[in-house]
Amino acid sequence: MEGYRHVLLAADFQDDCTQVADRAKDIAARYSAWLSLLHVVENMPIEPGNELMIPPTTSVESELLAHAERRLRQLGETLGVPPERRQVRIGQTKGEILAYAVEESVDLIVVGSHGRHGLALLLGSTANALLHGAACDVLAVRI
Repeated sequence: MEGYRHVLLAADFQDDCTQVADRAKDIAARYSAWLSLLHVVENMPIEPGNELMIPPTTSVESELLAHAERRLRQLGETLGVPPERRQVRIGQTKGEILAYAVEESVDLIVVGSHGRHGLALLLGSTANALLHGAACDVLAVRI
């Protein structure tokens, strides 16, 4: 197997995301690979009738983006990832991660897996969606 050249950490900013970040950093270091960071801010929730469940406000979206960018900057500085390899996107998490992976020639996506059971397992999770949708390897770090 050829080594990894570009590792993507799909950061979710959960309390235990440092465990996942450390794993991504370790793998990138072992393979002398680039490490990139991506966080996706989910779109506003939409009712089945295609109407927003909360009033659309630019300030709410701006605040969410600003907060995500601050958190990603802090994480990037901690991991030694340069600003040009940190990105915050708005959209559907699975779709944005998969699109980034293709656009940036990522060959390993590292994501946390919270080991959901029952209804949450039936509905699926980001880690599960990536495992089944990515064209590259996916490492789901058990939390």
